Amino acid sequence: MKKVINYFLQGLLYVAPISITFYILYIIFDFADGLLEDILESIIGTRVPGLGLVLIFVFLVIVGMIGQSIFARPFKKLFEKLLSRAPLLKLVYSAMTDLFSAFVGKEKKFNQPVIVQLNPGSNLEKLGFLTNEDLKKLNVLEKVAVYFPHSYNFSGELYIVPKTQVRALDINPAVLMKFIVSGGISDLNITNAHN
Repeated sequence: MKKVINYFLQGLLYVAPISITFYILYIIFDFADGLLEDILESIIGTRVPGLGLVLIFVFLVIVGMIGQSIFARPFKKLFEKLLSRAPLLKLVYSAMTDLFSAFVGKEKKFNQPVIVQLNPGSNLEKLGFLTNEDLKKLNVLEKVAVYFPHSYNFSGELYIVPKTQVRALDINPAVLMKFIVSGGISDLNITNAHN
């Protein structure tokens, strides 16, 4: 009986991550496809699975192309002017814009992996990403901003730490993010650079 339970757990170990990944992808696909489902069904007269997702993808590509053109600049300025009249909306909008551009924009922000000694004199260190080296506007000198993602979660914390406690890591940022989010269990060879 013990062997059967062991085989069951091994099978669960193989199947669960794949199943959960596909389930999450299915939920995202179903949600995105369902956004336009009723509209498309009334126009076409039948339901075509995936058509809503394709149209959303095409729409976002077109918006991206237009957003990069000269024609969009006046609209961007008008939108920003309208946002300036609603400070709370401007705050949320700018924070979301910065967050998305940090991951997928031209100026990716999480591209400098670091390891930070948390308390001088201890061996306790934490992995993160250097996000800002110039904190003069905060009246903070000799310190930098380091973002620490949480494990098994897509959130994190920002710490302001002395530069002397931060060491750059010679590692691909995506690999480090995967390592942190997995709680340190993903396969990883860390090579330190710049001591």
